[in-house]
Amino acid sequence: MKIDQIPIGTRFQWKGRSYTKVGPMTAAADSGGVDFIPKHAALQPIPGEAPPPAVQAETAPPLDAAKVKAAFETYHHTALGVADEAGRLALQRARTRFLAEIA
Repeated sequence: MKIDQIPIGTRFQWKGRSYTKVGPMTAAADSGGVDFIPKHAALQPIPGEAPPPAVQAETAPPLDAAKVKAAFETYHHTALGVADEAGRLALQRARTRFLAEIA
């Protein structure tokens, strides 16, 4: 395991010493002191201790297509109100392409 793959508070061994991760790239040694742990360092779990919990990436909820279309139409209506005639034509073409691509 690598230092950037484990959460703060996880205990591990490196170079024969036991550590607890205290920062993104730092760990406190059980014997005292804080050391910088290089990103490339291969860390080992402490024998007899549970492995660190798996880090789960936060996932955003899926977008609601109807809400996205409604927000886009509100934006498009506002843009049409501030554009000149040539701009309105370009916006209408862009709207048509956008809606075709998300369909």
